[in-house]
Amino acid sequence: MAEISINGVRRTEFGKGASRRNRRDGLVPAVIYGHGETPAHVTLPARELGVALKTSNVLLDIVIDGTTVLTLPKAVVRNALKGNLEHVDLVLVRRGERVVVAVPVHTSGEHDRDGILEHVHHSIEVETEATSIPSFFELDLTGMAAGTSLYAEAVALPAGVTLISDPKMVVVHLSERSTAVEPVVEAAPAAAATPAAEEKKES
Repeated sequence: MAEISINGVRRTEFGKGASRRNRRDGLVPAVIYGHGETPAHVTLPARELGVALKTSNVLLDIVIDGTTVLTLPKAVVRNALKGNLEHVDLVLVRRGERVVVAVPVHTSGEHDRDGILEHVHHSIEVETEATSIPSFFELDLTGMAAGTSLYAEAVALPAGVTLISDPKMVVVHLSERSTAVEPVVEAAPAAAATPAAEEKKES
């Protein structure tokens, strides 16, 4: 799994005004907490942090005042319109300790092409060592028939990884294509002319 080092600076100003100034200067406010430690309020370079967060469950070595702490992103807040980072919560982890994380599930293999594949859940929760979090899991769809589902229990997990999600949680479903035929409505035949109408026409 990826592990990236980023230099942080302790925050001395707080509030919305200070946060706006930080973001204007290319910095993202962040909080580091966990293991009973006093939360550390820092700022991190937005560009480096943004690149790092493109990797799922990336480990971040945050360097503050010459000391490095190992962290895992817990909550990421982005601007609803622009999508840029506004705030990040980081939780302290130790090498060798086990953590519960959501890991993306990718699919492979040929399924019944008469069906429509629906990704009901894009990730599953597992427990694993903090420094050995898989980037993703692969779910094999080979031979999957239309009208069936595959569950969390069908995802192959490497040694040392334990499933936390409900084993019967649907990950993908292969819907059957609709075979209903629209009924054809035929136009009613024109009504025959009445005798009175015929007489009027002749006159």
